[in-house]
Amino acid sequence: MLRNDAVAEPFALFLRGPRGQHSRVTDIGGHIHLVLPDATERAACFRTLAAGGGRIVRSFASADAWIEAESEDSCAILLFHWRQPGTADGAALLDRAAARPGIAVFVAAEQLSIAESRAILCGGARDLLPAPLDPRLVRRTVDAALAEWRHRQATLDRHHEAEARLAALTPRERAVLDAIAAGLGNKAIARQLDLSPRTVEVHRANIMRRAGAGNVAELLRLQFIAEFTRDVPAKQVRFGA
Repeated sequence: MLRNDAVAEPFALFLRGPRGQHSRVTDIGGHIHLVLPDATERAACFRTLAAGGGRIVRSFASADAWIEAESEDSCAILLFHWRQPGTADGAALLDRAAARPGIAVFVAAEQLSIAESRAILCGGARDLLPAPLDPRLVRRTVDAALAEWRHRQATLDRHHEAEARLAALTPRERAVLDAIAAGLGNKAIARQLDLSPRTVEVHRANIMRRAGAGNVAELLRLQFIAEFTRDVPAKQVRFGA
């Protein structure tokens, strides 16, 4: 149900699964939070984003309201107007979003000073959208950002799984695995680590068993994924999508 509530009360769209239960936010790609002071603009963007289902949207009339209601839910997208009423401004929202990695931040603004533009750039905003907002542009921008967010979450899930599977290895087994990844055979590994070839064979068997790998290719793929950087290069701030 769509509601136009009081300033301190957010709009909210909750998707319902079987038996009327709320769908898990991680199944659909994260919350979308809108912090837009203008009621007409806020309602238009909310309805455009909520249309068609498949997402959870929350909308707030001020930065103060968002901060008061802030929780540890899976906020994937945060779109806010740089000019905010009340005590908290756009810079405060940007600081709070920066403290929660994984949120894609979009800032709406009509006119900015050089200092404000620098603050937005350095604060980690993904994009700068012209205000007043065009709901269709907002929808395209958010759809693209959600697709990237889902891809990143899937990558992180694989990263964590690979880390967990390799966490049981002993330091010696880690050294043997590094040598395997470097392309060394058992005899070369034995010479490098001052071990017997038979001991290397035992370590290899233990590594495969502990990591749950069916073959060397799968084992090396696990190591690559476990070591793969989590950082996604930030896109340059630009006007529009």
